[in-house]
Amino acid sequence: MDKALVLKAIADDTRRKIVMLLLRHNFCVGALARKLGLSEGAVSQHLKVLREAGLLTGERKGHFMHYDVNREVLRALAAEIDELASIQREPCTPGEGGCHHAKQWETPGDKQDCRGKAGKRCRITD
Repeated sequence: MDKALVLKAIADDTRRKIVMLLLRHNFCVGALARKLGLSEGAVSQHLKVLREAGLLTGERKGHFMHYDVNREVLRALAAEIDELASIQREPCTPGEGGCHHAKQWETPGDKQDCRGKAGKRCRITD
């Protein structure tokens, strides 16, 4: 599974709606187009992106392709996100170069205090 490809595919609202519809029922392009109020061509393009990400499978029924969600891809992505969320923050260790212990704010160039000033770019220095 290419996580970046899957994340990009489901980042789009329409594609996320398609996935949600297909999690409940199998649909063909025409049925999805009617449910979403889109053209069949637009739905086909979204389905192509979802298929390329590995999120969809298709089964031909007569002249129509009916789509279903590959739930294992969603589960793998969910596990990855859960793993990210469980990473524990490490304590600050200034003596080992792990963080800055005496922080001050400066603007690039003029070294004035810029906390709270909108539009200024600040960086932390020690």
